Amino acid sequence: MPIVRSLLETDLYKFTMWQALLHRHPATQAEYAFVCRNEPAYPLAELQAALDAELDHLCTLHFLEDEVAYLRGLRFIKSDFADFLTVFRFQRKFITVTREGAHLRILARGPIVHVMGFEIFVLYIVNELYFRRFDQASALAEARGRLAAKIVLLDQFGAQPQQRNPFEFFDFGVRRRFSGAWHEEVVATLARQAPRHFKGTSNVWLAKRYDLVPIGTMAHEYMQAFQSFAVRLRDFQSAALEDWVQEYRGDLGTALTDTVGMDAFLRDFDLYFAKLFDGLRHDSGDPYEWGEKALAHYARLRIDPQTKRLVYSDGLDLSRAFALYRHFAGRTQTGFGIGTNLTNDTGLTPLNIVMKLVSSNGQPVAKLSDSPGKMMSLDATFLAYLAQVFGRPYP
Repeated sequence: MPIVRSLLETDLYKFTMWQALLHRHPATQAEYAFVCRNEPAYPLAELQAALDAELDHLCTLHFLEDEVAYLRGLRFIKSDFADFLTVFRFQRKFITVTREGAHLRILARGPIVHVMGFEIFVLYIVNELYFRRFDQASALAEARGRLAAKIVLLDQFGAQPQQRNPFEFFDFGVRRRFSGAWHEEVVATLARQAPRHFKGTSNVWLAKRYDLVPIGTMAHEYMQAFQSFAVRLRDFQSAALEDWVQEYRGDLGTALTDTVGMDAFLRDFDLYFAKLFDGLRHDSGDPYEWGEKALAHYARLRIDPQTKRLVYSDGLDLSRAFALYRHFAGRTQTGFGIGTNLTNDTGLTPLNIVMKLVSSNGQPVAKLSDSPGKMMSLDATFLAYLAQVFGRPYP
């Protein structure tokens, strides 16, 4: 059975970024590259033939009528974008898979509105093909035991005194999941057994299937693309945030802060943006330091932090989320997006794989994360220049 069950089974922020770029920068040409950041148990190159077959299948799929109707029901999805999706197909000519020794080389090149969607599908296809080679019964038995333990932790935590704001977490685990079936079992179990704290999923197909809130706003690729647009490089963050504001008019108000680092972001996140956006998302660097910087920034701008939300999404498990909640939730609203620890906590070592935007309109783009291991660029010269422009140390 093919791995991809529906074109709706991707992260919500793929749709929100897709709509914004289709409306405002539809002619953008882009290149996305696959990277594995850790050492797999066997060479990923062995998956090439199976991956090619799965991509062939992906390119036969289209959005079903009820899927488009579901998206139309989200108030931030515009009718013309929904109409576009009714005729959209992935084009096989825009993605290639080759081997470089033991490694997979996967490149998606073409109009950004035709290639940006490949990312999530490629990542979870590679993951599922990889983990199919391990003992499924023992891995799932371990995973179910660990999930049951998480439910117990949530029950115990819920019995304790809570902060001023509630503890809420979401599933952000589609891209690095053990399998689609296990991902669905996790979400269904949490929705049934932990509804007090479990408030949604980034997986749009599962949100539709289980009547959950689909969660997501923007990712790094959206911000990075503006490094190639007709603005000064120094102004790319402000331009990206302004386009977002104009596209969504108050919806989807969580801004991602670490494309060039939190300090550089806050210099651009002035009173105008701080009032318009509902909150900020953390994805690299020390989470406590990041949160304190965010709250200090709101204080300088005389904005009540109780009206804002800090969302954490970097390598979380429940214990880390509980600790961050206890530290911040008396002062501001919080939310926690948990990925791999929910959908691939099987006792096996997860793959640390990404597929990132590396060039836009023929120019390199880059991410200067607050975690050195998350920096991403295929052009060291541009990365050094970006660091210089934003006053960041490099390397």
